[in-house]
Amino acid sequence: MMFDDIVKAGRYLGQSMRLMVGLPEYDTYVAHREVNHPGAPIMSYQEFFRERQQARYGGAGKRGGCC
Repeated sequence: MMFDDIVKAGRYLGQSMRLMVGLPEYDTYVAHREVNHPGAPIMSYQEFFRERQQARYGGAGKRGGCC
């Protein structure tokens, strides 16, 4: 049980660190699309990365994301 908690904490820490430095979570995006938008197209990793960069650095006040 304690080992599972440590593994889970490590995953959250890793995800937090990636988000802090601006690395997008493609796997999280794909999982979200499959659960919340079944049958809808899913961007390739390259499309996703470009869209996230645009949202972060070139968004001019626009909010990114679907939900």
